[in-house]
Amino acid sequence: MHEIKCPKCGEVFQVDESGYAELLSQVRNEAFEEELHKRAKELEDKNKSDIKMAQMQQEKTFAQVISDKDRELANKEMEIQKLKNQISMGDSEKKLAVSEAIRDKDKEIADINAAVIDLKSQLANQKNESALKEKSLEETYKTQLKLKDEQIEQYKDFKARQSTKMVGESLEQHCQNQFNAIRMTAFPAAYFEKDNKVSETNSKGDFIFRDFDEGQEFISIMFEMKNEMDTTATKHKNEDFFKELDKDRNEKGCEYAVLVSLLEADNELYNNGIVDVSYKYPKMYVIRPQFFIPMITLLRNAALNSLQYQKELAVVRNQQLDLVNFESNMQEFKDAFGRNYRIASEKFQTAIEEIDKTIDHLEKVKKALQSSENNLRLANDKADDLSIKKLTKNAPSVKKMFDELNSDIE
Repeated sequence: MHEIKCPKCGEVFQVDESGYAELLSQVRNEAFEEELHKRAKELEDKNKSDIKMAQMQQEKTFAQVISDKDRELANKEMEIQKLKNQISMGDSEKKLAVSEAIRDKDKEIADINAAVIDLKSQLANQKNESALKEKSLEETYKTQLKLKDEQIEQYKDFKARQSTKMVGESLEQHCQNQFNAIRMTAFPAAYFEKDNKVSETNSKGDFIFRDFDEGQEFISIMFEMKNEMDTTATKHKNEDFFKELDKDRNEKGCEYAVLVSLLEADNELYNNGIVDVSYKYPKMYVIRPQFFIPMITLLRNAALNSLQYQKELAVVRNQQLDLVNFESNMQEFKDAFGRNYRIASEKFQTAIEEIDKTIDHLEKVKKALQSSENNLRLANDKADDLSIKKLTKNAPSVKKMFDELNSDIE
């Protein structure tokens, strides 16, 4: 059992375990509810206060932010107005600048368009020129190819119609006919004849070409013509004749040696044009017959061009010879003058030596005369100092005689 005292009346009463528990539970629930309400009210009041404080702080912050924004907005509006003023003031300048820029750009575009048009025109002209050149070159090559084919056919026919014995002579006759056809127009002062003079070594070439300018020879060529039939058993090579041709050139006093050959018909080296073989023999060339006249023209023109230099060189050599003669005459004069000067110098030296000898002799005579004069002076001094007293100093008898003589005179 539990005893419970009433707080109001002070009466004590007892309750069993179940009643006590129920009563305790009621007390606890009421106190808890009361405390709970109290705590809830405190929390509510605190929340209201916090919310109010937060609202006040937030309102203050918002007011500051709004103030800042208003100030910033005012500044922005001032800047905008300033920019508007600047834009308004610079409109004319901007419009002028834009106008000038547009005008410059238009001019630049016009120039570019003109340049493009000009380039297109040049390109078109170049294309046309290239097309014309290609066409011209094509026609030229076709013509040259046709001429070459014709020449090949001509020489094939030429060789087919010749006997073995006449092959060489016919090639010589062919070249001679080619030269004679243009002799008077191209080579009016030239000599071109067969080499009929056999040298001491029993050798000769086929033709000799010489050309002259005002009687002066300025070029000479020794020609050798070689050909053989296709059916000939023994085939010769061009180089088989180089040594003999070089010997003929030297023996006949020619400057150049040219082998006109139809040998080695399949050798592309000799079929492509003029072949320079001066690496074996000086100033020697091998050609096909179609290059016979061009070869003469080429060498002649080159020599003719150098003839002026030869003449100028001859003038210089003559001037040098004149200078040598002048120097020789000057040297002869110097030698003669030196010889005469040497002889005159020797004579002058001899005369000087003779004069020196004469001067030495005169010096000796002078010294002798000076010595004689001194002796005369001494003699005169002694004569002046001579007296009777001195003369009779040691001769008393003579002194007596002079004393007596002086007495008689007185």
